[in-house]
Amino acid sequence: MNVEEYARLAAIEERHWWYAGMRRITRALLGPAVAARGRRPRLLDVGCGTGLNVAEAGRWADAVGVDVSDEALRFARARGIAVARASIEALPFADATFDVVTSFDVLYHRAVGDDARAVRELARVLAPGGLLFVRTPALAALRRAHDDAVHGARRHSRGELRALLDGAGLRVERLSYCNTLLLPMIALRAAVDRTRPARQGSDLEELPAPVEALLGGALALEARLLRRVDLPLGASLIALASKPGSLS
Repeated sequence: MNVEEYARLAAIEERHWWYAGMRRITRALLGPAVAARGRRPRLLDVGCGTGLNVAEAGRWADAVGVDVSDEALRFARARGIAVARASIEALPFADATFDVVTSFDVLYHRAVGDDARAVRELARVLAPGGLLFVRTPALAALRRAHDDAVHGARRHSRGELRALLDGAGLRVERLSYCNTLLLPMIALRAAVDRTRPARQGSDLEELPAPVEALLGGALALEARLLRRVDLPLGASLIALASKPGSLS
């Protein structure tokens, strides 16, 4: 991600419709699965950015984060959370250290040279019986200027993400597209981007309150739907997988 994007992210991610909506979706899938384990888990967030997800996970888990960006870690440490500098392809932890591992929009990043190796590394530090939750941008046709601003290199399909998880020896519990209801709007934005000179910066900006409420409401509805069903297409992919074995 361009350095200036971290300051923008830290300033608004707690209330921005997309980030707040995606946190709801994460809780809808991951929350019940963690609760079923019946104990406070050890959690690692890989590619933690400015650390909000680690801070929120700290309410129900012993949570730490890692990121490759010193600028991101500066914002994360300001939240008072435990973070360290590390790459998703070489995590500085022993095998089977964590009960839950999360990674949000990292596998598509250009700093990840080998996404298969990255998923194997996530699986390595996950304890038997533990849970992996991954989110990644989907559908190559949706690539737009925003991806360049946040250093996105690839957008995965459902089949590609399943193959990565299978290849790491993980059991796929849920695999779904999301950001589905807003897909027409996102596809239109991508098409417009391709017809005009490249702009600078990401899509990260605060919108008028009624627009924020409308867009956030769409993701809130998806969170409710995802408690019961997978969605057939969308701008993002989410996966919940488990590592074979039993928690010790």
